[in-house]
Amino acid sequence: MNIAVTAERQSEENMILDAVDKFLEADVRPYAHDLEARDEYPTKIVEKMKALGLFGCLISPEYGGLGLSSTTYAKIIERISAVWMSVSGIVNSHVIMASAVQRNGTEKQKAHYLPLFATAELRGGIALTEPDCGTDLQAIRTTAKRDGDDYVVNGAKTWITNSYYGNCFALLVKTDPNAQPRHKGISLLIAEKGPGFKVTRKLPKLGYLGIDTCEIFFEDYRVPADRLIGGSEGLGLKQILGGLELGRINVAARGVGLAQAALGESVSYAQTRKTFGKPICEHQAIQLKLAEMATRVEAARLLTFRAAEAFDRGDRCDMEAGMAKYFATEAALENATEAMRIHGAYGYSKEFNVERLYRDAPLLVIGEGTNEMQRIIIARQLVARNPV
Repeated sequence: MNIAVTAERQSEENMILDAVDKFLEADVRPYAHDLEARDEYPTKIVEKMKALGLFGCLISPEYGGLGLSSTTYAKIIERISAVWMSVSGIVNSHVIMASAVQRNGTEKQKAHYLPLFATAELRGGIALTEPDCGTDLQAIRTTAKRDGDDYVVNGAKTWITNSYYGNCFALLVKTDPNAQPRHKGISLLIAEKGPGFKVTRKLPKLGYLGIDTCEIFFEDYRVPADRLIGGSEGLGLKQILGGLELGRINVAARGVGLAQAALGESVSYAQTRKTFGKPICEHQAIQLKLAEMATRVEAARLLTFRAAEAFDRGDRCDMEAGMAKYFATEAALENATEAMRIHGAYGYSKEFNVERLYRDAPLLVIGEGTNEMQRIIIARQLVARNPV
C-alpha cells in the first residue's frame, strides 16, 4: 500500500470517528443514564445509528456498506462503550450476522441480504446459545429437518441480543443430529421472523440494560432451504467461529472503552474530591491506583488493535483475539472496581456513572466465551504454533 492510499484511508477513518464522537456527545451521553436506569430500549439512538451507516460498517461498499476495517470498527466500539456499553451490543450482534453472510454466503444470498443489512432494514444478530449449552456449541439441540423446499426448525435459544426488536438472525442448528464428529451435523441458517418463531421473554439482568436480551422458542418454524448459508450443510460451526473471532475483538474493544471510562471518571473525581486538606489525586494510594488503571487501558488497547489487524489481514487470530478479549475485559472489571473504591460511597450511588460501569463489567468476562475458555484457547494455540 502506497503512502497516498494510506493517508487517504487515515483521513477517512478520522472523519468517521469524528462523526461517531459527535453522535455520542449529542445523542447518547445526555440520555444514557436515564435510559439505562429505566432499562428502556434506545429507539431514537438506534435510528441515529442507522442514519450513520453503523450497521453496515463492515459490509463491502458494493452492497451499500461502509467497508471499514475491523481495526476502525474496534475504535468505534471503544468510543461507544466508553459512553454506554449497551449500545455497542446492538451493533455487534448485527455485524457478526452480516459478516457471516458476507464471508460464507452464496452470491445470491449476498446480493439479497447484505444491502438490507447495511441499511438495517433487516436487523438482528446471532442465535447460538441454548439453555443447556453455552460455550460448547457442538452440544446444541435445536434441529432443522429438510422438508421439501424448507427446513423445519424446532428448539430453543437463550441470551439472544436484538431478539425482541430485531427481525433476522444467523441461526445455528443441527441438520444431522447423528453426525460424527458432531460439528459435521451443524449448519447456519438466515432466519427471518415468522410463524413458529417466538420470543418468549426478556431476561432480567444485573447490567447491560436497555438492550433486548431474550429467550427464543421455535415450533415447526419453516426456513426456505435457499437460506442455508453457503448452500451446503455441515459448515455452520466453522462459519460462525470466524464471526466469533470478530465478536471477541468487539468485546475486547468494549472492555477498553469501559476501562477508559472508569479511568476518566476516576481522574476527574480525584482532582475535585479533597481529604486531609488536599485533592485525593495527591495521595500516593490514589496515584498508584490511577497509574495501574491507565496502564491497563493502554495495554488492552494495543492487544485489541493487534488482534483486529490480524483479522483484517485474513490471518488466523483466535489466539490474538482471545488474548485481547481476556486482558481487556479483565482490565474493565478491575478498573470498574477501582473506580468505585476511588469514588467511595459516591461510587455506590446510582446518581454516578461508576455504579453502571461496575454492573456492566462482569458481563464482558463471561460473554463471547468465558475468560477461562480464552486462556485454554491461548495455551492450545501457543503449543500448536510452537511445536518441538
